[in-house]
Amino acid sequence: MGLAIYFTMWWIVLFAVLPFGVRSQHETEDFALGTDPGAPTAPLMAIKLIWTTAISGVLFCALWAYMSYFD
Repeated sequence: MGLAIYFTMWWIVLFAVLPFGVRSQHETEDFALGTDPGAPTAPLMAIKLIWTTAISGVLFCALWAYMSYFD
């Protein structure tokens, strides 16, 4: 049960973290042929996955502590 809750939290946090620090090709004026000008230039996915895992871990621990102590 806890794994399912963590997995759901992880995806929600991922969608919240994805827009942070994204710059489009239009903003950087570095266009690649055949791509949309709104496409990101460097999405930095590895860093976002690490942040998502850390934030989800903290939120899950807080939820677990709340459910354990205030049940």
